[in-house]
Amino acid sequence: MILKAIDNLNEAVGRIVSVVAVVFAAIIIYDVVMRYVFNDPTRWAFDVTKQLYGFYFVMLGGYALRHQAHVRVDLVTERLSLSTRRWVEVAGYLIFFFPFAWVFMIRSWDFGMTSWNQGETTYGSVQLPVYPLKMAMAVAAGLLFLQGIAEVLKLVLGREVPHHDA
Repeated sequence: MILKAIDNLNEAVGRIVSVVAVVFAAIIIYDVVMRYVFNDPTRWAFDVTKQLYGFYFVMLGGYALRHQAHVRVDLVTERLSLSTRRWVEVAGYLIFFFPFAWVFMIRSWDFGMTSWNQGETTYGSVQLPVYPLKMAMAVAAGLLFLQGIAEVLKLVLGREVPHHDA
């Protein structure tokens, strides 16, 4: 039940956040048309698209992990038995993934709260608030951490087969 809840959460976030790609593409197209067709460039489009792309990029980490879309190098593990591969994957999560995800989550939270408390804005021609993006990093790290827990549980319970790169 917890595995399904975590998978469904990251699936929903991934599907919702994927709409952001359409939004920032539309803004880029709008800016290009304004700049080259009407000779009237926007002052805000570049900064807004940078913020949206950053949000899009960080928020999809848990979704990508759920779908095993991260880069994998299985040069050693591809020759191991399925059972051994599972335990090597679990060890990799415990040794590398969870410490990274934990530090990412804690430091992003501190980073976001500092930005929030200072009312931090961008330096561009339009002063956009930065703290929403920095807070999104903490949320994204939490989603990534949760998905890591789900992936380890799947491996331990035998519900996930470690993949081979083709």
